[in-house]
Amino acid sequence: MKSIRFLFIIILFFITTNLKAEDIMILKLKHGNVEIELYPDKAPNHVKRFKELADNGKYDGVVFHRVIDGFMAQTGDVKFGNSNSPEFNLQLAGTGGSDLPNLKAEFTDIAHTRGVLSAARSADPDSANSQFFICFDSAPHLDRQYSAFGKVIKGMEFVDKIKKGDPNSGSVSDPDKIISLKSK
Repeated sequence: MKSIRFLFIIILFFITTNLKAEDIMILKLKHGNVEIELYPDKAPNHVKRFKELADNGKYDGVVFHRVIDGFMAQTGDVKFGNSNSPEFNLQLAGTGGSDLPNLKAEFTDIAHTRGVLSAARSADPDSANSQFFICFDSAPHLDRQYSAFGKVIKGMEFVDKIKKGDPNSGSVSDPDKIISLKSK
């Protein structure tokens, strides 16, 4: 009986470990690797889109076009913000998205605290597409207003080193970029 219980615990451990690994992403930055845990139970459509774009290499080379010290670092414009693309245009970075349709908002109980990933959007709550941001500090005014879908669990010190933009607008000249972003 004890051996069956032990075997069950071992199997359960491996199942939960493997399932959790599917929801970990590795964001490679020039200063180091960042591990991001995704929350598909909270924002399934945003997680699905993020993983799809990442695993298809769409985020590789995309710049952090808007970075406000003490607030957040925004990236993810795969149309105009991809420094590897002929369509790259730093002046337009932040205005584009992917060829996929916009996502409906998935507001959750996830607080916008340090390290949280959330979907960037226009004034329309249902306009998120490919852009996202990582919070440097708590931003409670964003709670239940933006679709939070993940959190940095390792390497936040590398996010902190992303080149900051203008203190007023956040626009960054010669911005840092995502080297790669993939599932673990």
